[in-house]
Amino acid sequence: MHKLEEFRHGLAPLGYKVRHLAVECDEIQADTLEEVVECCLDQIMSMGHDGFILDDSGLFVDALKGFPGVYSSYVFSTIGCEGILKLLEGVEDRRARFECCIGCHMSDRGRTVVKGVSHGRIIDEIRGTGGFGYDPIFIPDGSEKTFAEMEMEEKNRFSHRGNAMRLFVEALRSKEGER
Repeated sequence: MHKLEEFRHGLAPLGYKVRHLAVECDEIQADTLEEVVECCLDQIMSMGHDGFILDDSGLFVDALKGFPGVYSSYVFSTIGCEGILKLLEGVEDRRARFECCIGCHMSDRGRTVVKGVSHGRIIDEIRGTGGFGYDPIFIPDGSEKTFAEMEMEEKNRFSHRGNAMRLFVEALRSKEGER
């Protein structure tokens, strides 16, 4: 539910009320988050839904050639933060990035897909209790705190989802201006 709160926080200023829609879509095995999001948009639209947003996120670690990437959720559920730290033992280059791809379909505005990125590094310990997923091991550029050590407002200034949300809001405003 952390994602839902982040969406509510990001879209409230535009007057959108965000609620959870319990819909399953088959996640394809793909190379990019955009491909996964586009496929899920198609599936959910084919179920007759309109006015929805979805996202897919991933942690891409340079020293691991982008792993776990599009498989981040599965990797987290199997080896967690501890497993990523184990894979990086003795590795000096700990650069990484989080990516978040947001997709939306509204019948009056069409389809929108944006991607936000947060560059940073993986630390060698787990720090913080907030957030979710890999938040306790990732420090974004420009900070000395992990995402798990940040309050939501601070995290949204740095995070991939915060960046994607700003791009998404900008795209919605642009489409509203076209109407």
